[in-house]
Amino acid sequence: MTSNENQENAVPKSHPRYESLKYRHKIIEGMKNLVVAEAGLIAHGRGECFDYILGEKTTEVAKKAIEAAVATLLLADRPVISVNGNVAALNPNELVILSNVLNAPLEINLFYHKEGRIEAIKNVLQKAGAIEIYGIDPKKMIELDGLESNRRKVELIANADVVMVPLEDGDRTEALKKLKKKVIAVDLNPISRTALWADITIVDNIVRVIPEMIKITKKLKELNKKRLNAIVNNFNNKLNIQETLDLILDYIQRQKKIAFDIIKF
Repeated sequence: MTSNENQENAVPKSHPRYESLKYRHKIIEGMKNLVVAEAGLIAHGRGECFDYILGEKTTEVAKKAIEAAVATLLLADRPVISVNGNVAALNPNELVILSNVLNAPLEINLFYHKEGRIEAIKNVLQKAGAIEIYGIDPKKMIELDGLESNRRKVELIANADVVMVPLEDGDRTEALKKLKKKVIAVDLNPISRTALWADITIVDNIVRVIPEMIKITKKLKELNKKRLNAIVNNFNNKLNIQETLDLILDYIQRQKKIAFDIIKF
């Protein structure tokens, strides 16, 4: 039994935060195996906070964004799914399935480079069933203009027309937009630079987003281009973020009332 399994078993399934704690342990194990950078733990914890406020569920607002994202990826000529350590640690199996059903290649792209990390992530993806993985061979990489971090080194992303960037940093999202690429972000923080710069922002937990995307892809694949375009054209990312913020404000107001009732008691 792995240390991760030991940690998961220590949390009873009746625990109200069981699912959240289960994925927290996956991130910890990913760090121990070089898949996740140390800073990835902080990023995950920050996301947990927003997820808690959003009710730890996929909202109707997020479902609309997921539908628009899938339609955009199906219409793309050269779609790519960018993969970092946290995504690979949390749900690699579903990630590979999504890549296959969308015909969108997986490309490893990291902010924090550490010897052995790319190899560790590659191994995780291969174990999950991935056959072709990009962003591995330095000889095939080129550098994106206007970006100084390690994320500037890309392979297929350089010529992609649509890039899905789950758990992304804002710098590269901004750089991709300036290169006229459509960006689909998965970010639990609706006011991050990534969320605000992206064409489509899915404000939800990646562990729920990818299975939902797989389900939606199977439905939308039956539609013609005209109907897919209608879905994309009817989506407004500004409104999407505004509605998400409204959900957060509503939650805080409800919790404020509950807290005051408890204090009075």
